[in-house]
Amino acid sequence: MAAEIIKGKPIADKIREEITAEVDELKKKGVNPKLAVLLVGDDPGSVWYAKSKVKIGEKLGIFVDLNTMPADTDQETVLQKIKSWNEDPEVHGILVELPLPKHLTKEVVMESITPKKDVDGVHPVNRGYLLGGQEHLALVPATPQSCITLAERAGINFRGKRVTLVGRGDTVGRPLASLLIKRDATITVCHTKTVDLAAECRRGEIVVAAAGRAGLVKKDMISPGTVVIDAGVNEVGDGKYVGDVEPDVAEVAAALTPVPGGVGSLTTTIIMNNLLKAIKLQGLA
Repeated sequence: MAAEIIKGKPIADKIREEITAEVDELKKKGVNPKLAVLLVGDDPGSVWYAKSKVKIGEKLGIFVDLNTMPADTDQETVLQKIKSWNEDPEVHGILVELPLPKHLTKEVVMESITPKKDVDGVHPVNRGYLLGGQEHLALVPATPQSCITLAERAGINFRGKRVTLVGRGDTVGRPLASLLIKRDATITVCHTKTVDLAAECRRGEIVVAAAGRAGLVKKDMISPGTVVIDAGVNEVGDGKYVGDVEPDVAEVAAALTPVPGGVGSLTTTIIMNNLLKAIKLQGLA
């Protein structure tokens, strides 16, 4: 039997309805949600993502203030712009598009954002809350949160399940491991040094692929009835994107998130949801 395909768009649409209703309530209280986005340089992917945030924000009643700077902008100028947003009570969230130009130090730039305005969940304080099981205090990175939200809204319960997580990167794997532990999953984290990846995947009742390697997880690595969540996004030429999971996994899995159209279609919506959480954490809701 073919896998149930868990599409992101219907779930994203439902969350956007909830966000719109919450934004309306905030505006009645005099709070106008505002997200400041900084784009340094003209990386094509970053430009597309930044503009998509503006468009989605407009649909939700959220003002997304997109600021662009030339690629040769010095670090002090970038830090001063972030400082001004940190101090501005009308700015509720700050996001810096990645990658940054090479002469800028990513860690310094990201750590300059006030943690309660860090809607991308990259500040060490937010990572610390997540690691410490204090998810309610954290702004969580969008892709890991999208994996969890997509699965839970599709009726998947992680509690007590054997979850094989393929990938331990800072962006997805590590924060996702913390989210899974919080949900009482029994997790195995696999990586490039894992001796027998196929065997570890076959043990999983749920397999989450977040390694950033096209087609890494193959059909013979998945046991019948497994739920497979594909968080990979890999460009393979001509503007085509594929996940970490081979499409024929759908022949044995019970459920599968597609690429494109799965986890990735939820991430910008999660950023907007994080903005509303940031407003609550700032004591404004």
